[in-house]
Formats: sequence, C-alpha cells, structure tokens
Amino acid sequence: MIGVLVTFTQTDTFDRSRVAEIAGELRGPFEGMAGLRFKSFMLDEDGSRARNFYVWDDEDKGRSFLTAEIVEMVTGMYGAPPEVQFFDIVGFVDNSGT
Repeated sequence: MIGVLVTFTQTDTFDRSRVAEIAGELRGPFEGMAGLRFKSFMLDEDGSRARNFYVWDDEDKGRSFLTAEIVEMVTGMYGAPPEVQFFDIVGFVDNSGT
C-alpha cells in the first residue's frame, strides 16, 4: 500500500469554497477507480495549502497516476503546481465499515 500526498501552495490563501468546488468536480472520476482505496481533499487551517491525500492498494498505479497531463490540469485548477510526496504505508486502520 502506498500513500501519495499532493500539496498546492499559494502566496495568497485558497478560497475554501473553490477548493470544495474542485473536490465536487473531481470526485466522480475517483469513485470506483481501480487500485485507489481512498482520496481526500484538504485545506490547511491557514488556507495557504490545499492538499490531496491518496491511499493506493497498488503501488504502480499510485506512482503512475500523476501524469504530465494530470499535473497540468490540476495546476490550472488550483493555480499552483503540485508538490508530490510518496509514503510507504506500514499500517492502516479503516473504521468506515463499522
């Protein structure tokens, strides 16, 4: 399992309603996506960073998802290029089924 943290940083603050709108627009394509366990759309408390966190069951899919085309698209949507970090998930608690 692999975690991917994608961070968009602006000098101004992100508009919370715009980040929520982006989350709504992009939710559909991720629902039922093969290899993706979950994805979250987040905004830091101070509003300077929008972050997306993915948990992938398949490391290859997680590493190959952010193509040049996807990066270009999300840079346009968020108004800032993403910083991408990968994490080896060594333990996981999922309470969604309880």
